[in-house]
Amino acid sequence: MAYPQNLSMAREVEKIVMRNGAVPATIGILRGRIHVGLTDEELQFLASSKNVVKVSRRDLPYVLSQGLSGGTTVSGTMIAAHKAGIHVFVTGGIGGVHRGGENTLDVSADLTELGRTPVAVVSAGVKSILDIGRTLEYLETQGVCVAAFGESRMFPAFFSSQSGFQAPYHVQDEEEAAKLIASTLGLGLSSGVLIAVPCPQKQAASGQLIEDAIQQALSEARSKGITGKELTPFLLQKINELTNGKSLDSNLALIQNNARVGSCIAVALSKLQKATRKGSLPRRGDTTLPQPVVIGGINVDFIAKAQSSVILGGGQTNTGRVRRTFGGVGRNLADCLSRLGLTPLLLSAVGKDEHSESILQYCHHMDMSAILQLEGKSTATYSAMITSAGELSIGLGDMDIHQQITEQYVSQFKENLCRAPLVCIDGNVPLSTIQYICQLARDHQLAVCYEPTDENKASKPFLSDSWKALTYISPNLQELKAINRTLGNPLPAEAPSRLEDIIKMAAALARPLLSHLCCVVVTLGAHGVLLCGRSLGGGISLRPAPHEQTAAASLCATHYPAIPVSREEIVNVSGAGDSLMAGIAAGMLANHDTDTCVRMGLLAARLSLCSYEPISPEISTSTISQEQVQSRPWPEVKVWKLD
Repeated sequence: MAYPQNLSMAREVEKIVMRNGAVPATIGILRGRIHVGLTDEELQFLASSKNVVKVSRRDLPYVLSQGLSGGTTVSGTMIAAHKAGIHVFVTGGIGGVHRGGENTLDVSADLTELGRTPVAVVSAGVKSILDIGRTLEYLETQGVCVAAFGESRMFPAFFSSQSGFQAPYHVQDEEEAAKLIASTLGLGLSSGVLIAVPCPQKQAASGQLIEDAIQQALSEARSKGITGKELTPFLLQKINELTNGKSLDSNLALIQNNARVGSCIAVALSKLQKATRKGSLPRRGDTTLPQPVVIGGINVDFIAKAQSSVILGGGQTNTGRVRRTFGGVGRNLADCLSRLGLTPLLLSAVGKDEHSESILQYCHHMDMSAILQLEGKSTATYSAMITSAGELSIGLGDMDIHQQITEQYVSQFKENLCRAPLVCIDGNVPLSTIQYICQLARDHQLAVCYEPTDENKASKPFLSDSWKALTYISPNLQELKAINRTLGNPLPAEAPSRLEDIIKMAAALARPLLSHLCCVVVTLGAHGVLLCGRSLGGGISLRPAPHEQTAAASLCATHYPAIPVSREEIVNVSGAGDSLMAGIAAGMLANHDTDTCVRMGLLAARLSLCSYEPISPEISTSTISQEQVQSRPWPEVKVWKLD
């Protein structure tokens, strides 16, 4: 649409969505950044600019890297919506197989996106300039559930409610549509849903009038050699001219109608999801592959970052910015692993309060089906003050509810635990629960990673012989000292300042733990990570070896420098260590070599340092992968023998 009609249409659509009780988030790209939700000024910029780009999946990397602005196609918008956790997306019509596409292979990326991105798209079917029959066949091949909305099963033809083709399925109203979408999400399918809404009859253009205009516009496009991404805008503009504006009137009407229907579906879906959560939080069906299991804390975090590098005491007010985020070591690990495609079962506890509703909504991408919701208990909260440089100054936690992550509760999931390729447990849970997991690990040869959480909780497994059943631990230096203190091992008299001395001290403190543990991952903050374990002629192994191999292996420590991050870029330090371990674990479960695993962890840690959320929403299987590791240079690692 031409300016200013496009702007007034966008504003009207947002008003319709709000009137129906939903929140509108118009998506676009401004100066190389994806925006999910645009201000009125940003809408005006996109609507009036002459040099914006049409952005599909293939265009995103280039447009972002070049700092360009653009409007997203259905494909591009689905990607952004999915990454932001939005389940329902309203548009005019989707792309499809172009007429003659069986010869030209001109097929819209919208169709393949619907086959691999779990977002429900509410549209007036496919644009009538396309081959509707072949488009429906292609959607079937992609495994996309297509349903007509309303009284008829007839698949709409964008400007017209009649296409001559029937949709595979039919939903009568928004409640049925919401159930269909919820069913798709609950199954964990990677494909989307297409809800096809007919244009209101009063504004629907005559089918024959439109078809005649299409044929004339196609003929003119062929004569002018117009193809590819320029074809659809040309055809729509030409059809508008040939129908004396009737097609544009229909276009406006169907977009507004789709906004009304889509927002009602979104509200119905939200109510359905809330009702499910307020019940018994039913567990998902068995997955094909065994899930990792994470046992640990969920917190609502209030992070205050001061403008100054020095925090003023004495009751003075420090100028800064306060944000609410969702954390907890266990939740962070499960969040990061979920973003990396593993979706572990999270065992934790929250209260039945306003915080728990927010958490469950935010963590929709995770398996929260086993979470305890307890009446009369408060969801754990944590407040932190950090300096302008990103260093933690003081933290305060109200975490009594973590004591409800009991052995009795966890033991209900014994089958999941015994099948899990990895069990992660944090120091927030009660000692008896940690000891139960360690005993289970000993009896069933489970791989268990212990995240010490903080200096005061780090030593829980080391108060008895339980720790000897652990496979991995991931302490920082202070936590490693606390563990050695509990075991009665000698500690260094003073803390070194030189990097090489810090590494030698960390290696010496890790050495006695390797008599039973497979690997000790010592996080060194800005200095990176020290991996301590066994080497059999190559790098340190992240997998427990048979006894005869263990006896022959040499003990080594390998230092991996951190990816440089400036002080200005650091926003939140609370989830970096958890991101590091989740990245390492994801690489390990994908059978990557040790160097790749650690570097996946370093990439994830860097993203989280630069994010207001403890776990960066930018973490995904595309940003953290073997390919990403191989595509960038890495500083040389250094190896020390510990024998």
